[in-house]
Amino acid sequence: MTNDPSESNGLAKLPKPMLWRHSNPDSTRMAGFMHRVNQKYSLKLKTYEDLYQWSIDHIGEFWGEVWDNCGVVAEKKFLQVSRGVLHVLCYVAISHLLIFDGAEELTIWKVLPKDARMFPRPDFFAASRLNFAENLLYPANVKIDPASPAIIEATEIGNSTINWSELRERVRKLAVAFRSHGVRESDRVAGFLGNHANAVVAMLATASIGAIWTGVSPDTGVTAVLERLIQIGPKVLLVDNAVRYNGKAHGSYQKVKEIVEGLKGLQACVMFETVKGFEMKIEGLIPDAGRAWTYDEFVDSVNNQKTPLDFTQLPPSHPLYILYSSGTTGAPKCIVHSAAGTLLQHKKEHILHCDIQPGDRMLYFTTTTWMMWHWLVSALASGATIILYDGSPFHPHGDLSMPLLIQALNITHFGTSAKYLSILEQKSLKPMKGPHNIDLSSLKAIYSTGSPLAPSTFNYVYNAFPPTINLGSITGGTDIISLFGAPCPLLPVYAGEIQCKGLGMAIEAWSPDGTAVPDGEEGDLVCAKPFPCQPVTFWSSESNEKGQGKYREAYFEMFPGVWHHGDFVRFEKGTGGLTMLGRSDGILKPSGVRFGSAEIYNILLKHFPDDVEDAICVGRRRETDADETVVLFLKMAQGKTCNYRLEDGIKSMVRKELSARHVPGVIDECFEIPITGNGKKVEIAVKQILCGMNIKVGASVANKECLDWYREWAASH
Repeated sequence: MTNDPSESNGLAKLPKPMLWRHSNPDSTRMAGFMHRVNQKYSLKLKTYEDLYQWSIDHIGEFWGEVWDNCGVVAEKKFLQVSRGVLHVLCYVAISHLLIFDGAEELTIWKVLPKDARMFPRPDFFAASRLNFAENLLYPANVKIDPASPAIIEATEIGNSTINWSELRERVRKLAVAFRSHGVRESDRVAGFLGNHANAVVAMLATASIGAIWTGVSPDTGVTAVLERLIQIGPKVLLVDNAVRYNGKAHGSYQKVKEIVEGLKGLQACVMFETVKGFEMKIEGLIPDAGRAWTYDEFVDSVNNQKTPLDFTQLPPSHPLYILYSSGTTGAPKCIVHSAAGTLLQHKKEHILHCDIQPGDRMLYFTTTTWMMWHWLVSALASGATIILYDGSPFHPHGDLSMPLLIQALNITHFGTSAKYLSILEQKSLKPMKGPHNIDLSSLKAIYSTGSPLAPSTFNYVYNAFPPTINLGSITGGTDIISLFGAPCPLLPVYAGEIQCKGLGMAIEAWSPDGTAVPDGEEGDLVCAKPFPCQPVTFWSSESNEKGQGKYREAYFEMFPGVWHHGDFVRFEKGTGGLTMLGRSDGILKPSGVRFGSAEIYNILLKHFPDDVEDAICVGRRRETDADETVVLFLKMAQGKTCNYRLEDGIKSMVRKELSARHVPGVIDECFEIPITGNGKKVEIAVKQILCGMNIKVGASVANKECLDWYREWAASH
């Protein structure tokens, strides 16, 4: 089966135009990494494909090289001794009762157990001891000037800089206060905070102790916050006094009060003066045995103000973060991520895949809830300066707000959502050209995630931004707190494609019967071999067995022993790139042909951007239906209407560029598209409503009231 229009029309498939290639790939950190691997293992790896294949064929050796070359600060380091030096160590082995692992090697501390399975989760670097916060505050293999900027806070009203020395001191003071108020290893600390330096300080102070951090953005509704936090029972909650968005300040007291009332066992609520001069109201926040504090009161309550910062050295699988599934059709699942797995995966991605150099400046437009916040903060471990933007991306300078910020702060790596870039595309914004003439020469890369980036948007970015940038459409998610599909400085960029499979991530596309499909065909995204950023467990207040059961059901139910990620993808012939087609559970299957909604969205953005503001495409098959019908709902641009001419135009273009099987059976106008707080379309809930299922919609749907319209539509059609 093929969905390539040129092949279906009997034409020879034309090669895709290359949009970008690195001008000097041999100078990149990934090229240097490959050179060191060749030297150490007497190999002749020449291409990224060679390096990738080695990384998944030799999982233990690869991640050991990431540890060494990307750098990890650890009290105890793993150590693997090769066969070639056994004769030197024989006496030592006998004297100290070390163990031979077969005849091949003597292992003092292993990277990975031999023949490790994916579930239960294997323990990478089990004998090591390290602290995540120490690795971000004192990066390995990097010489840091303490007076240089670690964080730049950017807001709608101005910017401020925190240098490395100041960041370390702020973390020290809060960590000491946490300890003095009884925060211990594995306690949960929650932040109902915006994307600012205080959130990073609170996370690092939490991690320095070995407590577990969880963050929820202050734009989240009270019900959605409690759906998450009640499950994990935080000991301390940190909050903003107010938030500023789109030119207005909004007080947090009422929301915080309701959240605190719903959290039993909370011992302290600490309020930051995030919006200066705004009310700092803490009276009556905690009615039980706990206490509410301003931040200054909390850190000043410590008896010995000179207590040094102590980094608790912990096993690599010790929990670091709790993140949450989308919760669009029920209560969110609490996904627990490990310290070493998160650190190693992020350092691999930042240093090798993103080619981040010490002193580079990264901004990812994100909230503290989204996995990308954690990914951004980890750039500190590579010696980069992170820019934390808190506010609207379209304020105070409208569509030019982010380009002007890139210019003002000399940002090198800019990350955002595919939706943001498509908005700029629809408006045909070209910030570098007159009358704007914004200088974006500092940019090395733009990253996009959250939803598939349309081919037309790739072309737009290379026309509107510097053509020298690496445009990296990336994919992974909350489940792995990192990437499966990544950018790559050794490979070209092709429109519509994620550049490559991430090093060490043995991903494939599988058919429903559990067999890999060839390149060029669609399938479910799976990962067939262990990787260190697999979650530790799902949090359960009942028992570890319950959490492990939820974990297995989420990823190993469809293909036992193999990670099923829930994305529908295609690995492209010739380029080796990855095309995202949508979520597996939202796959469209009219007449048994499987395809993803992203293919329809790409057509709309390419050919109908002036008419259609947004859309949602789902399959409908009720018990009485013989086949599935593709239903496309259009949210029209201002002043536009959905008429027969537009419907016929869309159907004609889908038939021409995709196939007759892709053509929607129903096209109708809607007034709103349901989305999560991170801007992702809630396709599954709409599909279930149309199919007549009685579902409970979670509070994570930011505008769930609009789902009533879809219920009414389903009842009348």
